[in-house]
Amino acid sequence: MRAVVAVILLVTAVHAGLWALLREKQDAPDFKGMIPSLSYAPFEGTAHPDVDNIPTVEKVRADLKKLATMTRAIRLYSSTGGVEIVPAIANEFGLKVTLGVWIDKNADRNEREIVSAVDLAKKNSNVIGVVVGNETLYRDELKIDDLIEYIRKVKRQVTVPVTTGEIWNIWRDNPQLASSVDFIAAHILPYWENFQDTQAVDQAVYIYGLLRETFPGKRIVIAEFGWPSQGYNLRRAEPGPFKQAVVIRNFVTRAESIGMDYNIVEAIDQPWKFFEGGVGPYWGMLDANREPKFAWTGPIVNPAYWKNAGLALLVGILLSLPILQLVAPTAMQALVLSIAANAVGAWAAHIFAYQQTHYFVWGSAFALTLGCILLIPLILIALARIEEIAAIAFGQKPLRLLTPERSAALLAAADAEKKYPKVSIHIPAYREQPEMLKLTLDAVAALDYPNFECVVIINNTPDPAYWQPIQDHCRMLGERFIFINAEKVQGFKAGALRIAMDRTAADAEVIGIIDADYVVTPNWLKALVPAFNDPRVGLVQAPQDHRDENTSLMHYIMNGEYAGFFDIGMVQRNEANAIIVHGTMCLIRREAMDMAGGWAGDTICEDSDLGLAIMQHGWLTHYTRERFGYGVLPDTYEAFRKQRHRWAYGGFQIIKKHWRRFLPGASRMSQEQKREFGIGWLNWLGAESLGVVVAILNIIWVPIIAFADISIPDTILTLPIIVSFVVSLAHFLILYRLRVKIGLWQMLGAMIAAMSVQWTVSRAVADGLIKDHLPFTVTSKGGKSRSSIEFQAFWEAVIGVLLWISAGVLVFANSDKQVTEIYIFAGVLILQSLPFLSAVAIAILENSRANQFKWWTDTTIRTAELIGIRAVRMPQLDMNRPEAQREAR
Repeated sequence: MRAVVAVILLVTAVHAGLWALLREKQDAPDFKGMIPSLSYAPFEGTAHPDVDNIPTVEKVRADLKKLATMTRAIRLYSSTGGVEIVPAIANEFGLKVTLGVWIDKNADRNEREIVSAVDLAKKNSNVIGVVVGNETLYRDELKIDDLIEYIRKVKRQVTVPVTTGEIWNIWRDNPQLASSVDFIAAHILPYWENFQDTQAVDQAVYIYGLLRETFPGKRIVIAEFGWPSQGYNLRRAEPGPFKQAVVIRNFVTRAESIGMDYNIVEAIDQPWKFFEGGVGPYWGMLDANREPKFAWTGPIVNPAYWKNAGLALLVGILLSLPILQLVAPTAMQALVLSIAANAVGAWAAHIFAYQQTHYFVWGSAFALTLGCILLIPLILIALARIEEIAAIAFGQKPLRLLTPERSAALLAAADAEKKYPKVSIHIPAYREQPEMLKLTLDAVAALDYPNFECVVIINNTPDPAYWQPIQDHCRMLGERFIFINAEKVQGFKAGALRIAMDRTAADAEVIGIIDADYVVTPNWLKALVPAFNDPRVGLVQAPQDHRDENTSLMHYIMNGEYAGFFDIGMVQRNEANAIIVHGTMCLIRREAMDMAGGWAGDTICEDSDLGLAIMQHGWLTHYTRERFGYGVLPDTYEAFRKQRHRWAYGGFQIIKKHWRRFLPGASRMSQEQKREFGIGWLNWLGAESLGVVVAILNIIWVPIIAFADISIPDTILTLPIIVSFVVSLAHFLILYRLRVKIGLWQMLGAMIAAMSVQWTVSRAVADGLIKDHLPFTVTSKGGKSRSSIEFQAFWEAVIGVLLWISAGVLVFANSDKQVTEIYIFAGVLILQSLPFLSAVAIAILENSRANQFKWWTDTTIRTAELIGIRAVRMPQLDMNRPEAQREAR
């Protein structure tokens, strides 16, 4: 454990070192003078000034008191709506004022603005100019002649210089406008012209010179120059706090050196300008709290940097602490997990910094909050998967697994004591193919174990064509085989198993459960029953496997997908005594079953329900990876999906039924068991449902981004989704290669099959939320059903196509601005489409004739073997050979 603690401390130290190494520090010319002029808007918050954002005298006075230490003058943009109080208050602090007259298509408002501005100019001696209209021609609000008429109207009534504010190229291209004003008020904003921050000052000085050459003898004022501190890039133009500070300090130094007359936009951030391409609120020298964004002298640094670093380190340490609770973790395990924990800490620090430096209207605040809430389980799932990767790749080998060696030792001890507890094998069947069930019974008859019985219960199957051959076969097999034909059985499969328990021999100590399609190997009981010699053991579970994977490509990839659960998840859960009981190939101590209340009919996953109840009473469970039985796979993709829906819905039923027993002191389960079940449910039900919810929300979000140009999701929301996908992909590929002995192509097919049921599982969770009891759906196997004529992935196709269309809309709408975050978001949509399109691909494949030919699978396997990829072919089982299941591996 000392080594683990040392690794955690080392990773934390490296994390701190990276923060120190990556701390940004930039130099720029010092500026100790006063800015000639700052644009000032006396508004607060996110409400629009035209609606309900009226400034108060107290707020304006506080603003101007602070600005008087920075500038000699202010520029206004309106003379109504509360702004008319500014000139008189500015005069209290010795500030000069350039009035603004807001001009647009509203003629009545234009008149009110002019009347107010003229009145203010006459009454306030600190007014040094009037700007009639702000980018009015650029916004195409008026024709140039109409604007000139307004300018002339104001000029006739005031004695101070009058002009209009326009982008520099409008002045260049309209000399008649220049001749109508007292001075040229040109806006030079390199960000909006796609210039990089390093080019901004040179560009402004160049344009200033160009205007002087174009209009010799005319006073040229750069009426707007600035750079945003936050927001999104516009092609090559990148906003940022450091970029803003460097650009502004360089600009004022250059401007002062050449005697330029200029105004900086703007004094204070304006959160209500959220509609201006994401950067609108962030042009101020002061933030919305009226605090300076940067220093005007000395190196430019982030004053909140170490606070953010401290938060990242703290979260990293807290998330690393659970490593100390793991059972004998290795140093490499600790290294991987601690790195992941610190990565989450860095993300948390960036979330904190983001909300400290950005402004939110209710929509963006809701989107960010919802995004973070949805990301928390996603991150927890990613951490759980990283933990499993670390445990399997770098941790100790499984210690509790019932290996062939351990089973042999237990068997030797049982043989020495001649201790063979009686086993009652229960086989429930509902409308099963008689020939398939006969194979199952023949395999049971061939078991190499001296003390067992077999209870076959056919339920709710009135057609004698199904049950009569089985009754006859049981008679032929002898008195060990008990046949029951029960009609009107309530409680689905659990109800049938309860009836079987009533007919179980009184001296039976162990109950074995196998499905009607399972052909067991002769050594099943002999290998596993000796584990019950430990009186603490309540349950022993063997994995499922299947003998018909070569029937079609669908069966081939289905079997590969199932194998992952049995060779990865179950093995790891077994280390915490927290396996999921999956019915068939299960042995249960009768005493443990009785203590847990027996088979319950209130869920449709009665096996998992009973297994959890047994663990809650403190019994030990064991698991083996060895295959002791082979069943048949679902007939079709439709059957595969229905089975997965039943498992997921039943799992959700179990959560609703058992969650109280996970509270402290409510059961005998250990913290490790509770953790495994909690993470397991979150990992499966939560991850799949969350994926669908986020995908649908993103589709809804796209029009807001593409057409309203607001609420673009920042990388703090999109990158975790990408990282989570990469982690999930790595989790699947790495653990399959380490644990599941199948070929590469089957593994890739299994991955597609696993992704394809995302919509199915999420639908089951939704059903679990709103429906208490759905009927038990029997999985069609053994040729019971053929592929449905209905397309089995309609809704997946709809959502998948919508995600691709949404991504295309984003890329097209972003072709001009080329905002990086939008491209990343489009990429996220493509990733999110993969599970849905996986379902579509499998559904199309199943509907095609090519899937029906066995030669495809055989050819694939032969090709894989020729190129050196290990492939697995299920042999035909010889029931006289106990080693058959090992050869199948």
